[in-house]
Amino acid sequence: MSEQNPSIPLSPKKAKEQLSWEQETLQRLAFSALKEQQRARRWSIFFKILFFAYLITVLWLYSLDRASAPGISTPHTALIDIDGVITADLPASAENIKKGLQAAFENEHTTGVILRINSPGGSPVQAGYINDEIHRLHQKHSKIPIYAVITDICASGGYYIAVAADKIYADKASLVGSIGVLLNSFGFVEAMEKLGIERRLFTAGDHKGFLDPFSPTAESDRQHIQKMLTNIHEQFIQKVKEGRGDRLKDDPSLFSGLVWTGEEALTLGLIDGLGSSDYVAHEILKTEKIVDYTSKPRLLERFANQLGATLSSALSSFISSQIR
Repeated sequence: MSEQNPSIPLSPKKAKEQLSWEQETLQRLAFSALKEQQRARRWSIFFKILFFAYLITVLWLYSLDRASAPGISTPHTALIDIDGVITADLPASAENIKKGLQAAFENEHTTGVILRINSPGGSPVQAGYINDEIHRLHQKHSKIPIYAVITDICASGGYYIAVAADKIYADKASLVGSIGVLLNSFGFVEAMEKLGIERRLFTAGDHKGFLDPFSPTAESDRQHIQKMLTNIHEQFIQKVKEGRGDRLKDDPSLFSGLVWTGEEALTLGLIDGLGSSDYVAHEILKTEKIVDYTSKPRLLERFANQLGATLSSALSSFISSQIR
């Protein structure tokens, strides 16, 4: 029985080819690992640069915020804008206006405060918060006068705020007043009947759906709504009388919801004079410097919000593309 040789020696040529193949494979692996390291290093450098750029931007915005903050050490008039609809989550919200008021009154170099109002009104609750805060700060800092200056319009909730000031000024063409309360809606009951549409409304509580525009309004609900509006209107009238006192003319139309021009408002006692915010600051308060205390989102906050929105949008797009 013959025995087979377990290992047959390679010829010199084949051995050389084997060695060459192994070396080439090792070189490829080494080159691939080197490329991977270089790629990882490039990404590392990129993220480091991105981080430092972000850090520098944040520090720069922070320095701008500090530079723009009203830390004024010379006599000045504080200006606070109330612009647009007075409601929560908008620039003319009570939270924003109160921040500006507090900063203005707490600066020892403030010689007077001007509320520059351009508003059609809004929430009576938000307007009430601002009115109350003006009275609180004015009692605490009684030597600092506060003026309301009307630009285009000061109606309803805007005037609710204005009457908390010591005096009110406006342009002769400004619109002033609208001392009233409004609640509006639509009724689609007859239209639905003509179209053959049945309204199915389920409630727990006899009057839970009393504001539903697709259901008839019961007389008791109508009376309740009117009583509620009248109550808020009386609160408004009381605030106006407290703020304006005997400067108001004895005219029942004052509280009817009408609006007047600045000239008419002056004769009715709704305002005290005609003039702009510059006029009040320079001619009445006798200060040349006007500092804006209107509460606005800081540059850093706006940058962070914008960055967050951008990243969120990019992430959303990436996820959508992956799902497809």
